[in-house]
Amino acid sequence: MFKLLSGLLIAGKLGKVALTGGTMLLSVVAYAFVFGWWYAVGFVLLIFVHEMGHYVAARQRGLDVGAPAFIPFVGAWIAMKELPRDAETEAYVGLAGPLVGTLGAVACYFLARWLDSNLLLALAYAGFFINLFNLIPLSPFDGGRITAVLSPRIWLLGVPILVALFLYRPSPILVLMAIMAAPQVVRAWRHDPKATENATYYTVSPNVKWTYGIFYIGLVAYSATMAYDIHEMLAHVRNA
Repeated sequence: MFKLLSGLLIAGKLGKVALTGGTMLLSVVAYAFVFGWWYAVGFVLLIFVHEMGHYVAARQRGLDVGAPAFIPFVGAWIAMKELPRDAETEAYVGLAGPLVGTLGAVACYFLARWLDSNLLLALAYAGFFINLFNLIPLSPFDGGRITAVLSPRIWLLGVPILVALFLYRPSPILVLMAIMAAPQVVRAWRHDPKATENATYYTVSPNVKWTYGIFYIGLVAYSATMAYDIHEMLAHVRNA
């Protein structure tokens, strides 16, 4: 019986590894057809680093989460089998992805400068842009999960940002994200901080709000600055 249970446990773990590895490989192949193999591998690894930030943070807070799964040209996610118990926990898990993902982009940037590699420089730009995109203050983006600790009404600021992005660079992914965000926009519009369930979930100390607010603004500012600077570097490379 013990051997049987052990076998099932190992099989379950291998199944999670196979899901992550299989969907990662599928994404690599899909991106490779468009951007080339090495860029595809690096791009998917940057997404993996971002998602592992969420995964580790969720496990640190005792949440039951699944291993990352990938969808080509859409991104990746970790399955939250257990919802956060309060807004601070949700913000902690939400912040971890862009924070760790930004560190991955920073590593690509310094390697690019050290090795004089335009490929790594392009990957660094992609990494900063991905994390900046995810910091849009609207759920289900990571930015929405972080700013909810301040107030869900901040999600209303994310609507014009999403619309502006679509007008600037129309994309089916933005349409998909808008559809997913629509219920959250309604929820933000109707948000009543005095309601019992909201008071229980969203009540945090001012120090906690200040901490997450500073981290959020700092991460947005740094990612935006780096994305812009690297974009200019790549523009000079293309024009050379």
